Amino acid sequence: MGNIGVGIKKFLSNKNTVTVVGVVVAILVLYIAYSMRVQAAVNPISVPYARQQIDPGTQITEDMVGTMEVPPSMLEGDVLTNQADIIDKYSNADTLIPEGSLFYSRQVVEKEQLPANIILNYPKGYVLYNMPVNTESTYGNSIYPGNYIDIYLRITRKETEGQAATSNDERELMQYGKFLENVQVLAVKDASGQPVFSNLDEQRTPAMLVFALPEEYYILLKKASYLSLYDSELVPVPTNESLQDEPDDLQMSSESLRSWIETVTYWDETMG
Repeated sequence: MGNIGVGIKKFLSNKNTVTVVGVVVAILVLYIAYSMRVQAAVNPISVPYARQQIDPGTQITEDMVGTMEVPPSMLEGDVLTNQADIIDKYSNADTLIPEGSLFYSRQVVEKEQLPANIILNYPKGYVLYNMPVNTESTYGNSIYPGNYIDIYLRITRKETEGQAATSNDERELMQYGKFLENVQVLAVKDASGQPVFSNLDEQRTPAMLVFALPEEYYILLKKASYLSLYDSELVPVPTNESLQDEPDDLQMSSESLRSWIETVTYWDETMG
């Protein structure tokens, strides 16, 4: 054993020998790494492809997606390799995916990211309403699509007492109450019309809540928002209705507010 140890020491003390061994080891490491990269580049992997043409804005179902084996070296760009990232998503509004094509990340979006996604979500006979909001009125951007809200109406007006009343005789009257309840929010959008929550990496400021109403309620809300002679405000208030198994129906909450709006506004039925 002692002779072996002495031999190893002599071998390692020879600089030329150590250099040669180091070069050989480096070559082996490079060869192994190169071989692994070549194998990774040429060994086929399974990727999804379109079994049929998929038109813009179409929900991608399981029967539309097949798989094929391709070498990784042929995959360029943002190719999607996982079916879970494709099935039940939607083709982008400006994208037609040809039959036989691979799927790319910009081609496949969530339903909420479609520009016209809200038209898919409300009952026939309802009318879309767009309510202006900001971060404060949405409780720090806490109202999400699918949530339910109640809508309160605040009206402030000035009245005078008596025919010879002066400005000092003016009094300010305010009405405030729940106007509509159980209104489902369809979309929350920023000032440019982009969904606020479609990309959580971007900080988007809410500018509008979009929901749908029966036409008679839509007209009442429009009248309330156009009360230029009064200081009026529509206030969204989130509720826990979305947590219920069967949310209650949208309904009018205050007949007194409704009657007052009808009294101070005019609607030409021939223009409806």
